Amino acid sequence: MPRHTTAQSFGKVGSRRTFLSGLAAVAGACHVMFRQDAVARSAQAGRDAQGDAADDLACNEDYWSQIQRCFDTDRTVINLNNGGVCPAPAHVLEQMVRDLRFCNESPAYHMWQILEPRIETVRRALAEQFGCDPAELAVTRNASEGMETLILGIDLKRGDEVIVTDQNYPRMLTTWDQRARREGIVVKTISFPVPLPTPTRFIDLVRQAITPKTRVIEFPHITNLTGQILPVRDVVELASQHGIPVFVDGAHSFAQFPFARDQLACDFFATSLHKWLLAPVGTGFLYVRNSKIKSIWPLLAAPASMSDDIRKYEEIGTHPAANHNAIVAALAFHQSIGDRRKAARLRYLRNRWAKPLKQASDRVKIWTSLDDDEASCGIALLQVEGIDPAKLSEYLLAKHRIVTIAINHSQFSGIRVTPNVYSTLKEIDFFIQVMQQTLSRGIS
Repeated sequence: MPRHTTAQSFGKVGSRRTFLSGLAAVAGACHVMFRQDAVARSAQAGRDAQGDAADDLACNEDYWSQIQRCFDTDRTVINLNNGGVCPAPAHVLEQMVRDLRFCNESPAYHMWQILEPRIETVRRALAEQFGCDPAELAVTRNASEGMETLILGIDLKRGDEVIVTDQNYPRMLTTWDQRARREGIVVKTISFPVPLPTPTRFIDLVRQAITPKTRVIEFPHITNLTGQILPVRDVVELASQHGIPVFVDGAHSFAQFPFARDQLACDFFATSLHKWLLAPVGTGFLYVRNSKIKSIWPLLAAPASMSDDIRKYEEIGTHPAANHNAIVAALAFHQSIGDRRKAARLRYLRNRWAKPLKQASDRVKIWTSLDDDEASCGIALLQVEGIDPAKLSEYLLAKHRIVTIAINHSQFSGIRVTPNVYSTLKEIDFFIQVMQQTLSRGIS
């Protein structure tokens, strides 16, 4: 990935530096005003740099400094745990708060009659981004809700087999285990190495696990442990030869790297939007292909008249409309950056810390592919031989105010490091410095 200076990048068009420098000065003098105008500002910065390839722009700090100013983040800590939940841009949060206040003025009218109907706009916007019909997309609260709707909603009988992996999200495995204990279904778990040598290795493992009793295959698009991207389309095509549905857990994939429904060819997909889309906490969506909606029962009961209606998965009772309505603002912000630019930046930040640390010592193990864009993006797992991951994560937070999360799996362990578009190079470089000191001095 190119590492030219910002001067080289902006030397192409003189007005770019003038515009962005002036914008930075305005932002510094009037920080709140800039944040409220975040979409317009990020879109303008994007148009100003539209001639730059995504990989070239990934290391252009004049551009990304404008994106960073759209967030009202606590800079007294360095948040490198964006894999669980991410901060929303300030203007997204402000829209949600405005709607909450508006709702509170007259909830029975404002919430149900004015705010809740706007979910249809949210549905259309998300469907356009994902590449499906709005009638195939339900707005949910998170990926777990969407995936549990699928897992608990498909008809199975005693002896039916389900294929999962031991790197599926724990809550999904717990849900399958409950069905096994309660109904007598058989859960078959496959293991695969990371980094994955080739996509074929994973496909072959799935193929070997399929039997005449296999009724469902469920696995993550990208794992939350090491950031390994799995070959969804190939598995879907394999499963379709046997008439087996595939449930895709896209909790970490949507808005982290570019793809659309047709590239996956899947019938079922669920994601969280408070991760890489940067929407408010408690937002997600569930996609079910139109012809399959009737086959999946809703998590909470809906009338029979809704059997073919994607909205049956939204029958969850009274809930705030403000959260899901602000998704549109988050989506607009995401689109103003662009999928490819965002993915390139995330990979650039990952490689900036991972590659020098990998080279620094043979005690360092990176459980994530750093050179194959098809295999990984912004998530990476770092292991230091001789240091317990949990103690390392605790040390980084207590001594240096760096937030990570410890990961322990039967095959690997380490700390998961996940910067985001608001992360600065100073923060990444400080993390590198601390880890280099840790390698030489330990954490005692």
